Amino acid sequence: MRRAWETGTPLYPMGGGTHLACGAGPGTPGIGLSLAGLARVVDYPARDLTITVEAGVTIAALAERLAAEGQRLPVDAPFPSRATVGGAVATNAAGPRQFRWASIRDYVIGIRAVDGTGTPFGGGGRVVKNAAGYDLCRLLTGSHGTLAVIVQVTLTVKPMPETSAFVACDLADFDAAEDLLARLIQTRTLPAAVELLAGPAWQQDPALGPMAAPGGVRLAVGVEGSLAEVEWMIAQLQEEWRQAGVLAPITVAGRRADPLWDRLTHFPLAEPAGNGHGALVVRIHVLPDAVAPTLRHLRELDPNSSVQAHAGNGVIVARLSAEGSQAAAMVDQRLRPKVQSAGGHVVVLNRPQGVELGREAIFGPSPPGWTVMQSIKNRFDPKGILNRDRFLVGHDSIVPGTLKTCPTATAK
Repeated sequence: MRRAWETGTPLYPMGGGTHLACGAGPGTPGIGLSLAGLARVVDYPARDLTITVEAGVTIAALAERLAAEGQRLPVDAPFPSRATVGGAVATNAAGPRQFRWASIRDYVIGIRAVDGTGTPFGGGGRVVKNAAGYDLCRLLTGSHGTLAVIVQVTLTVKPMPETSAFVACDLADFDAAEDLLARLIQTRTLPAAVELLAGPAWQQDPALGPMAAPGGVRLAVGVEGSLAEVEWMIAQLQEEWRQAGVLAPITVAGRRADPLWDRLTHFPLAEPAGNGHGALVVRIHVLPDAVAPTLRHLRELDPNSSVQAHAGNGVIVARLSAEGSQAAAMVDQRLRPKVQSAGGHVVVLNRPQGVELGREAIFGPSPPGWTVMQSIKNRFDPKGILNRDRFLVGHDSIVPGTLKTCPTATAK
């Protein structure tokens, strides 16, 4: 990195390589920097519920080490056998469990990295109550390798739940879904996930079975805890839904629920489309009460799209069926204005080959506070060598990725 700084050579950090189609492709040849060789567990005082690992440790390897002590990091990352801890932190990984457990940002308490001049630095530590100085952990989490390359992370972890389950139901339309979501605010249970599903990808789920109607919507609520807790929450949700008019809730419990958790986690990574290049995938952030209306509008624009909403968090992932210039126009001219009018924003998670999107279509307009973010970028990476051109928002510098860039990318 120091040699790249001296020569002004662009440098592209790479974790597990699971999200290479996200963002704009690098327009300038440079060095691809793999972190795979940094794969040690540095320290694991299990009784303190913290672990320190190097950036190249995979999410699966981390989960295996934690499981041996009855612990886990309750953050979902697609393809954990490839995804790395450094990549998950750089992209602020979050999945269906974020309703209860938030994103990985809330578990990073210590970090070591190397900035764009080749200078190593660190922040935080190995104790949970560490608030001294500038919060570099939160600054670098979600920055997509545009400020520094993460080399080591200290995380807080949680006890492993005994079991998990899903209670699901089919609804006629998004109006019915909106009503049932509103009722969930008063539930006596503690959901780990609140997922709203629609479209071809969810019509024949192996665990939940076929949807009652092709154009319908499915609500799936995930719960976790001890066996007694989960059994009580299943019965409680079923009773609450019966009072709301849901006559036949679907229950998937124990080991049968694990594959469903995996499918919900992997959905944002597009499956190959008919052209062999994958689908155009967008992620929408709105207030939770705007989820159902936004989904209704999206499905009207693209009736063959498949959607997954983390409804309690206001996050929607949509796998679009439109292709080429039609997809670009729909996202930029019809979908984004509607989302922005609701106070939200849209980013492109997966841009397949053959779909040409301008930078404004990929990232949208520059976010508020752009000048401040540009100043931070220049402090950490004065020559702009880190991930050059990949997460640009129509300017000569790059922003910390947490605000407007793709929230699940690993830099190319």
